[in-house]
Parts: sequence; C-alpha cells; structure tokens
Amino acid sequence: MSEILQTSIPYDALKERSLPGVAPLNIEDWLIIDDAYAAQMSLRCKLLSESPDLVSALSPAALPAAQEVLQLAMDQLAVRTGFQIAEQRVHCPDGRDVVVDWAQPLHTLGQIIQEDVCLLQKVGDEHVLTGAVLCFPASWTLSEKFKRPLVGIHVPVAEYDANIAMRVQRLFDGVRAGRPMWRKNALWYNEPTLFTPRSESAPRDKVTATSGAYLRSEKQCILRLPKTDAAVFSIHTFMVRREQVTRALAAP
Repeated sequence: MSEILQTSIPYDALKERSLPGVAPLNIEDWLIIDDAYAAQMSLRCKLLSESPDLVSALSPAALPAAQEVLQLAMDQLAVRTGFQIAEQRVHCPDGRDVVVDWAQPLHTLGQIIQEDVCLLQKVGDEHVLTGAVLCFPASWTLSEKFKRPLVGIHVPVAEYDANIAMRVQRLFDGVRAGRPMWRKNALWYNEPTLFTPRSESAPRDKVTATSGAYLRSEKQCILRLPKTDAAVFSIHTFMVRREQVTRALAAP
C-alpha cells in the first residue's frame, strides 16, 4: 500500500506540554480536512467494510450518544467547502456519497471524517469506553479497551501513574458542553502505517527521535455532548516524513 502522508502538521507537535497538556478549543476547529483526506478516507472505508469488528464497537446504551456525535459532526460540516449534508446522505470532498445510517452512527461517521471517535460515559466514579470507531490505532487494540475505564485503557502507558490518572479523570469530569479542549502527542515510527493495532502484551519497538523516519502526531479533542452528557475523545492522525519536520523546525 502506498504511503498516506500529510505535508505538514498545523501545530508544533514536538513542543512539550506537561501531562495531560490540554488547551481550549474552538468547536469550529474540531474537525480537520487536510491534504490526506482522500487517501485516509479510502483506507478508513476499506477497514470499515472488510474488518468492521476490528475498528468499531458500540454498546447499545451508547447509541443515543453516538447518534448525537454524528449529528454534531454533520452540523459542523454543513458549512465546510466540499460537503453537502442531508438527513440521509452526505456528499464528501473526495466525491463519495455516504448513506447516513442512524442505527450505526459511528460506522457512518467513520466514513465521513478523518478523525477516530471514542465515546466515554460515566459509570460510577470513572469514564468508560462505550463506543468507538478506531481505524488508526497508534499501537493499541480496540477490543482490549472496549468497556474499560480510563485507568484500564492506559494500563501499558508507563507515564500514566496514579497522579496522572487522577488528573485525567478530573479533566473528563470537568469538560463542559460548549467548552471543548484539545491536546497533542508525538510518536516516531520507522513505517508510516496508520492502522497499527498492538496488544497490551506485545511491546512496541523502540523508535526514537533520532532514528524514526516518520513523525506521527495526534490532535486529540475532548468534547461534552449536551444531550447525553457523554464525553467525546476524537483523534486526528497526522503522519509526516522526518525531513518535513526538520524543515519546519529550521524555518525562521
């Protein structure tokens, strides 16, 4: 398969922020349509068609929240160039028409936007992953995380200690409807593969900033849905060649 790459990342992916590293987000900046849209969407649609159980999951109780986030995305895209939005069909910038299936809202959403979308709902004192469309996992597996709380989701992450866990849970508790937040990360890879599931028991290869040929950065957004009160954790994946990063850093 050919490389699917962006030519740039619209923020400084390598500038460090202390965890959880969040900042306010304008809702108009939630969804990104970039120069890799057509290629990423082709891969997303292929995965959703051929391996739906690997890249999507939805608890029946989370169906209203999934329908709400689909409607929110359609409302945002209605003013974007290249999209034509109707109740039962979305025309996309790459020329595709997507039938809107309100019984499978995350499957539908995954064919329209580049972002992966995770739904987290409060169960007891913790937010639990109750639904997701996850076509571009960065070394994790949806089946191992589905219906698990935040602490369980982050089990293999060394930096995710009790202090960070408390701060992240406080973040999800505190995010308000109409006041979304965003954060970023940066990971180096030797290959530009976007679909990279990995079990918790399988260690990730050590790739450093000096050895990695590609920089993968996720723009992660956290929103609160006003009707269902579910939290949305969306992930826009950028993949660029090392030389693009070094060139951007060298620019005045």
